[in-house]
Amino acid sequence: MTEQKTVYLADYQPYTHLVDSVDLTFRLAPSATRVSARLSLRPNPERPGRNDLRLDGEGLTLVSCAVDGKAVTPTVEPDALTLAAKDLPDGPFTLETEVEIAPEANTALEGLYMSKGMYCTQCEAEGFRKITYYPDRPDVMSRFKVRIESDLPILLSNGNPTAQGPGFAEWDDPWPKPAYLFALVAGDLRAHSAKFTTASERPVDLNIWVRPGDEDRCAYAMDSLIRSMRWDEQVYGREYDLDVFNIVAVDDFNMGAMENKGLNIFNSRYVLASPETATDDDYYRIEAIIAHEYFHNWTGNRITCRDWFQLCLKEGLTVFRDHQFSGDMRSAAVRRIEDVVTLRSRQFREDDGPLAHPVRPESFIEINNFYTATVYEKGAEVIGMLKSLVGDGAYKRALDLYFDRHDGDAATIEDWLKVFEDTTDRDLSQFKLWYSQAGTPRLKVDEAWDDGVYTLTFAQANPPTPGQPEKQPKVIPIKVALLNPNGDEVVPTIMLEMTREKQSFRFEGLAAKPVPSILRGFSAPVVLDRKPAPGERAFLLAHDTDPFNKWEAGRALAKEVMSEIALKGTPVRSDWLDALAAVTFDDTLDPAFRALCLRLPGEDDIAQTIHAMGRIPDPAKIHAARREMAGALAIRLGDGLSRLYKDLDDNAPFSPSASQAGRRALKVAALQLLTRRDGGKLAASAFARARSMTEEIGALAALLEVHQGQAELTSFAARWGRDANVMDKWYALQITTAEPGDAAALADRLIQTPGFDWKNPNRFRTVIGALAANHAAFHHRSGAGYRLVADWLLKLDPLNPQTAARVSTAFETWPRYDASRRKRAKKELERMLAAPDLSGDLREMVERMLAAG
Repeated sequence: MTEQKTVYLADYQPYTHLVDSVDLTFRLAPSATRVSARLSLRPNPERPGRNDLRLDGEGLTLVSCAVDGKAVTPTVEPDALTLAAKDLPDGPFTLETEVEIAPEANTALEGLYMSKGMYCTQCEAEGFRKITYYPDRPDVMSRFKVRIESDLPILLSNGNPTAQGPGFAEWDDPWPKPAYLFALVAGDLRAHSAKFTTASERPVDLNIWVRPGDEDRCAYAMDSLIRSMRWDEQVYGREYDLDVFNIVAVDDFNMGAMENKGLNIFNSRYVLASPETATDDDYYRIEAIIAHEYFHNWTGNRITCRDWFQLCLKEGLTVFRDHQFSGDMRSAAVRRIEDVVTLRSRQFREDDGPLAHPVRPESFIEINNFYTATVYEKGAEVIGMLKSLVGDGAYKRALDLYFDRHDGDAATIEDWLKVFEDTTDRDLSQFKLWYSQAGTPRLKVDEAWDDGVYTLTFAQANPPTPGQPEKQPKVIPIKVALLNPNGDEVVPTIMLEMTREKQSFRFEGLAAKPVPSILRGFSAPVVLDRKPAPGERAFLLAHDTDPFNKWEAGRALAKEVMSEIALKGTPVRSDWLDALAAVTFDDTLDPAFRALCLRLPGEDDIAQTIHAMGRIPDPAKIHAARREMAGALAIRLGDGLSRLYKDLDDNAPFSPSASQAGRRALKVAALQLLTRRDGGKLAASAFARARSMTEEIGALAALLEVHQGQAELTSFAARWGRDANVMDKWYALQITTAEPGDAAALADRLIQTPGFDWKNPNRFRTVIGALAANHAAFHHRSGAGYRLVADWLLKLDPLNPQTAARVSTAFETWPRYDASRRKRAKKELERMLAAPDLSGDLREMVERMLAAG
């Protein structure tokens, strides 16, 4: 076993040499690709003295090496090539290397690999070292010229095309970039093309490259790209800077997409869409991910990160930008709620367990393990808080200064905060704690009323996390409004800036004791710890004018009810049922918002809530409580639910628009509740006449929830068996709706089906990942869920450590459960850790999770 080395932020040093230019030639062959590299180098004045030249490289066969045209013999290790300082010129020189690699044998999907006959690259974070010897770090930026030689018809790389002919293509990227942004694609592809004219009247060719037969499913992705480009010009003043922008859809991809300069590579599920094959959620994700990767052109590419500790600099800012874009394209209120649901389900869970880490960590072992919800989602929340604190105008001025000052730089969090300090004259040293301290702050709220004066007192607690037992108070922006007892706003939204551990805010001249609406728009990623007065949540659900807090009141009430049922066996409370009925039938509210309100809290969310109370959650009881609430709600909504469904069951032509998607979401929510009353008759009819995948998959889910739908499952597979992205839904839906005691066995049966390609990350996640996501099934008292997931993580790890490590996070909450479950989960974690030749990626995750027990 290779010893794992910890990398520390404090140890950062600039690279020994500057790379002025890179010329690469690829002679593609599945088992023996030759890569020739010509690097123009010179000593870095920031690293004085004579230094060895150490280049990263893994899995490479060195064919030749020369300095200024003279053959040399470097020291070659498994992870590097080194030339001694004494063998190098004092000034500029040229290094030429040739290596051989085997793309078809690359199952890790890092570096250059093959996906069903197509050559493809994935270089972030440290994949370029599997292509050629190079300083594979983000602060080494250089201009790349690329020549690709192959008999495949389409040969793509970064930048602008400069030459092509039979068997070759050449590309030149005029903008300096780090190696992680390098990309190459070669295959038999077809283009869905369009034109874009920038604000300065410069034409840009746009292409989405797909496999033959998929060209007719690219229109929405192209429309999303064009809207993203226009939005970035209008909102951030950022124009695109090349003559061509290419997107390629790839079937085998570890992540959602990659922002390589001018050549974005996408998981095909986030490109291909038609009404028949894609749900409304698919359309939303395509729009959001297309935007995210395009926005990286400036926040990630033109300005990149100095080192991987600064990953949140590019990812947090770009996630925040894609959230802004989605809010402008769709319902801002609904999108904000969805973003917070994601944050709480993924990042809060991370903060509450052994994998907690700061937005900017101080050290890492495997950088792939820090592509986390904390870096992405919490990183975006930190940007949002900063914008709230300085105001919209100052935020815009600071971003303009950021782009002007750091274009072409590999920047740091300090650089980012400095532009805000220079723009606003604020001291952001305390705010910087959001980047350095892990954990979710808990905000306790007390109130006092005295003769027209209302006082809110906040106390923040920052719980200990691994490696950080003690914390300092953070800056917390708290948006608050006060409502009169009749529902009118007596104090509109204001922002309270909390900077101390405990702080009070007074509101004077009030005629009656108000009802507070606290943390409007979820103005900070904190847990609000406040016991409301009886009936207050129902009141806010009915009257709050802030859409997020209106939803939050219903959500909090639902969590309280579900927790009481799971812990005490109490009946479903009528105040929750009545309040939700009022929202459901309120035609003045956005249908998408009403659908969100009808979505019950997830079972893992309730387990986390119960754990925070100091109690031990029982997954089986939580599962039963959720089903009981859904049944009671279906009965309470009565005949009005049938009328609502009929009103929404129109024959309008399909559109992926937000308004239509909202209507379909409410329609499916109504159908799923109605199915609990009629046993599936309406859902079976809805499945047979569905006119979109949203309706088809929604009806099928409704049937499976009531243990019906086997004929429909067979019909679905017969219709869509050749479409991998659609069949992923078929696999996942069965496991996520299975009864807890049956899910592991069902997953095992599905694994035996001919369509289960476990080496494909999408398919692996739709079966093994889906089992891990089925809370009651994964944590079933038998331990079968733990065992099956561990079996397959061990099987996948030698081939694809990245995906195995990410799916392993299913175990991160194991310490919160009872002794029997803890024993079974710990046994599987120890079994994985004892496996010979366990990858560094998976080993680090398992060790961190075991440390919690």
